[in-house]
Amino acid sequence: MTQPERKNYPQLGEVKAPYVHAVKHGTTLYVSGLTAFGTAAQQRDIAEQAEAIFEQLRLVAEAEQTSLAALLKVTIFVTSFTEINALREVLYRHYGHHLPASSLVQVSGLFSPDLRIEIEAILAL
Repeated sequence: MTQPERKNYPQLGEVKAPYVHAVKHGTTLYVSGLTAFGTAAQQRDIAEQAEAIFEQLRLVAEAEQTSLAALLKVTIFVTSFTEINALREVLYRHYGHHLPASSLVQVSGLFSPDLRIEIEAILAL
């Protein structure tokens, strides 16, 4: 049995909490929840925050020599469903014809009051 490889990606910034950006096990990559924290989109609407998150996820995929077409599953946490149509437009644009399995969960808040969305993902490698 192969051991999990815990990974951080410099392009995502330094992790300052007890977690890693992702864990690679075999041909699967489990990506921790990503937010727009620390980006220009941090205080913007859900669509702009989602765009910032997908840019981070794209960087992770490229670092692993794959793409967003390899997304198997995403779990999306939102603080409100009021902007869901704008979010769906962003998701369709990034997924293209490679729709992943998905869960959408409304939460009362994220770790910073500016944040409206967090996305965790599983990719095939």
